Amino acid sequence: MIKQTKKQMLMLAAIASIGLSAPSAFAQVSDVVVAGQGEIPYVIDARNVVARSGTGLCWRTGYWSPAAASTAMAGEFPVGCACDSDIVPADKCTAPVAAAVPAPKPTADKVKLSADALFDFDKAVLKPEGQAKLNELAAQAKALKLEVILAVGHTDRIGSATYNQRLSERRAAAVKTYLVSQGVDANRVYTEGKGETQPVTGNKCDNVRGRAAQISCLQPDRRVEVEVIGSK
Repeated sequence: MIKQTKKQMLMLAAIASIGLSAPSAFAQVSDVVVAGQGEIPYVIDARNVVARSGTGLCWRTGYWSPAAASTAMAGEFPVGCACDSDIVPADKCTAPVAAAVPAPKPTADKVKLSADALFDFDKAVLKPEGQAKLNELAAQAKALKLEVILAVGHTDRIGSATYNQRLSERRAAAVKTYLVSQGVDANRVYTEGKGETQPVTGNKCDNVRGRAAQISCLQPDRRVEVEVIGSK
């Protein structure tokens, strides 16, 4: 219950009379409305608005103390934030800053697909089993906030470097075309051909004789590496 003494009422009358002659500059001071519960450390009117002097100062009551100014509320902040800001701790007069939620970090999953599983030997037309593997990849991409898909084609060393470069590019392009047909944004898929320049077999097939044996030994070099980058 708000306690208002006769002395406070007289002060309100005095404030009202002073307010009539107060400079217009202080007429723009915002009202400070207290919660109206407990002991209020400032004189208030019937609207629970803190009374001010002609110079905009808040009138204190006998209940005033630094602690009371810091605990009696006016909205979301203590009433002293508006009346005695040099006394009330600054951290009580500012709204807490919400902790920033970190953006999800993009993840990168690199899938190495055997070119022989996607294409017939020396071809760039996707086989049905190759399409099935790319269906799984497209579903994975759709489950992400996709940033980019990188498709890089590679060949073995059989044939000329120029031919192998073009074959690797055609195979990477075939992967992109199929992924786009499955709903992946074409602008998110980038392709590149590395030809025979990045073998993974090293020199282990150097002493292998016979074309069929060579083709079999160099199979790991014939691949398409697909990297999916996005966040969940």
